[in-house]
Amino acid sequence: MASAEWTTPGVYAGPGGVLTDAAGTLTGELTVHTTWEQERAHITVQYSGASEWYALAGSPVACPSPEASRSVHQSAVEAVRTGGAVPFTPWPTTPVA
Repeated sequence: MASAEWTTPGVYAGPGGVLTDAAGTLTGELTVHTTWEQERAHITVQYSGASEWYALAGSPVACPSPEASRSVHQSAVEAVRTGGAVPFTPWPTTPVA
């Protein structure tokens, strides 16, 4: 089974922070991590240096390939930088269960 992972540390959440499923809104310096498996990109965030990871609201998202997951990851990084505490969508799509 193919998989891909991407991690970007030192991402500062924009105004309003970033919305997660389990921890609500996170603000400040975060690490963004994306894992691709079976046509899904799972995006998580954590406070930089912490051990707990939280699923980004809207994750996982449909993603056709490991190569496309790089673009999804970059979209997630930009969404964190933008802030606004809204569910993540890399392009018009529906989160998958």
